[in-house]
Amino acid sequence: MTLVSRVLPDRPLASLDDYRAVGGIKGLEAARAVDPSAVVAELTASGLRGRGGAGFPTGVKWQTVLTNASPTLRTTVVVNAAEGEPGTFKDRTILRRNPYAVIEGALVAAHVVGAGQVIIATKERFGREVARLRAAIDEMTAAGLVGDVAVTVAEGPGEYLYGEETGLLEVLDGRAPLPRIQPPYRRGYVEVVEDATATPDSKLANRVEMAEPGGRSDAPPALVDNVETMANIPAIVWRGAAWFREVGTDTSPGTIVCTVTGAVPTAGVGEFAMGTPLREVLVALGGGRTDDIAAVLPGVSNALLSAERLDTPLTYEDMTAAGSGLGSAGFIVLDSRTDPVAVVAGASRFLAVESCGQCMPCKSDGLVMAQLLDSLSRGEASANDVEELQERIVSVTTEARCYLATQQQTVVASLFDRFPEAVEAHVEHEIQSDPALVAELVDIDDEGVATLDERHLAKQPDWTYDPSDSGKFPSERFAEHRAEDGQVWRAS
Repeated sequence: MTLVSRVLPDRPLASLDDYRAVGGIKGLEAARAVDPSAVVAELTASGLRGRGGAGFPTGVKWQTVLTNASPTLRTTVVVNAAEGEPGTFKDRTILRRNPYAVIEGALVAAHVVGAGQVIIATKERFGREVARLRAAIDEMTAAGLVGDVAVTVAEGPGEYLYGEETGLLEVLDGRAPLPRIQPPYRRGYVEVVEDATATPDSKLANRVEMAEPGGRSDAPPALVDNVETMANIPAIVWRGAAWFREVGTDTSPGTIVCTVTGAVPTAGVGEFAMGTPLREVLVALGGGRTDDIAAVLPGVSNALLSAERLDTPLTYEDMTAAGSGLGSAGFIVLDSRTDPVAVVAGASRFLAVESCGQCMPCKSDGLVMAQLLDSLSRGEASANDVEELQERIVSVTTEARCYLATQQQTVVASLFDRFPEAVEAHVEHEIQSDPALVAELVDIDDEGVATLDERHLAKQPDWTYDPSDSGKFPSERFAEHRAEDGQVWRAS
């Protein structure tokens, strides 16, 4: 199937004039000419679902933020550009080629929810994307397009949980990336509390209490949407919901930007109509063949998809029915020479290290799972070790506040479901492999070569890069830091 270019241009748009030449800014003009409710209605009719991984209906989210508006403080619009799931490079590719659409979408959102500021939250190490964003903001400001909305770029830490929307909000408000219980529509960017450390027995992230359970809170909500989601907004508002639905399926309309890496001749990023079979995406981006593919791992958030499922259409419903999920459409390919146990061991280690430790089973059971899988991969595990691993798969999600523990559970369980013979071969010491590196993508160059963050192999479970782990969970370390000096945590 032919690649499309609704939100991902074939080549970078070099200037605001280039963006205007392809219809840019028309969505913002159209939004400002109508009542915000009309924009929400159009988004709802379009069926756009969040492209950050969860697939939540965008129109419903925007209406929820409006419903929970603070009576005293303005809502904040936050663009989640903290991409960090292994196998995914779509958001950074969009920002490199067309940051204007993302900013325009955020300005439409600010108009709709009455926000006074837009924060594009990315990572400090994304220097290329940060430079493009800031240059585009300067151009749009000079052209008088931002109005009275303050548009800024926030450069945050490298931790995976910084990309979890409530962990991201914690960082923006000056604390560590520890996910909250309270959703962004209940607590946003600005906290309204007298003393965030006043309740030492609190089970909430960074000891910040939750909004009152009934009615509104003075705490203003935040509208948090992913880069790709925001990039879709302008054209929907300008061209209409019917236009958006001209491609895709009834329940999964529009397009999706996919990333293909792993055991393929070339890695790549491209935009496809929703409903395109996964096999066609792998052929188009991965180098033209699929005959040797044994499985695909959709990032580290969904189950392994075995070879017989490669013709599954890329929709939320079809990928779920196939026993996996669409997620952020980042596909790590395993061929016949790839050891699935080694790959899952690498994925488990990544998740165990990146767990913050607020929920003890997520961190402690996750670390045990990662170690058992490491031993299994190397051919050093016994049948008893495998039995313990299966027990930890069940317990790791106990009282989990964010999705990371479920990711650990889902990915590891799928190894037993899809490749039991590989597990048995490792127990019988017939196969021995070093765990694979599963980590954030640093880059995919023009030649289709993907570079992974090899430094992650040195990252300790306490989130340091010290020679040895301190034995403390990250949440403990940050709590001690606050207790010692009373200062909020900042990304270094």
